[in-house]
Amino acid sequence: MKHPLLLVEDDDAVADVVDLHLQQAGYCLQRETDGLQAMAALDRQPFSLLLLDGMLPGADGLDVCRHARTCQPALPIIMLSARAGEIHRVLGLEVGADDYLAKPFSMAELLARVRALLRRAARVQPELPSTLRFGPAGLWQLDPLRRVLLQGSSPVPLTLREFDLLHFLLRHPQQVFGRAVLLEQVWGTGFDGFEHTVNSHINRLRQKLEADPQAPRFIQTVWGVGYRFEPLGGVAAGTGAAP
Repeated sequence: MKHPLLLVEDDDAVADVVDLHLQQAGYCLQRETDGLQAMAALDRQPFSLLLLDGMLPGADGLDVCRHARTCQPALPIIMLSARAGEIHRVLGLEVGADDYLAKPFSMAELLARVRALLRRAARVQPELPSTLRFGPAGLWQLDPLRRVLLQGSSPVPLTLREFDLLHFLLRHPQQVFGRAVLLEQVWGTGFDGFEHTVNSHINRLRQKLEADPQAPRFIQTVWGVGYRFEPLGGVAAGTGAAP
């Protein structure tokens, strides 16, 4: 079954080339040229992956990215932008993109990144416990099979990378990891982005997990080294899926 992908790109020349190569690779592609049209498309149907230009008419790529995170929280997102500077990469990742590819880019690299994100989104690890609990009285529950995070009975939306990062930290409580190690373990050895990518995702996780993100209790900074996850009572493996 073909993966339905959404390409949002207002440059017809770029969109035509991307469309041709993705369809040749076996993907089903829907194209939009306007940010507002893209938001409407995301509201209408689920997609397997979003390819998103940074500068668009109607609503820019950052607004579309934020909207996608609201209506399809686990949707893998690759931002495509002529802005190659580190600040633009960091901003794209901060608002929810999983990957960032600067123009001009090779189609071979784009296809490789699309395949990598789709593999990661589909991957399950049945040998792991179905539920990981943390926080006081196990209030927080992470289900790696259903890829769901709950605070009590309330679901907390996470992006693909946010989920994988939290899952990795939960499996290694109270261990300190540098940014380079987290990049390798969560993003993979082929990822060539900046280490600040980790900072961006840690900050987003803190906004969702912490009562006070400026004084985090779960994901703590070990200055000069990296990050450590404090489960506040330990990680308890559940016997069934999160309720």
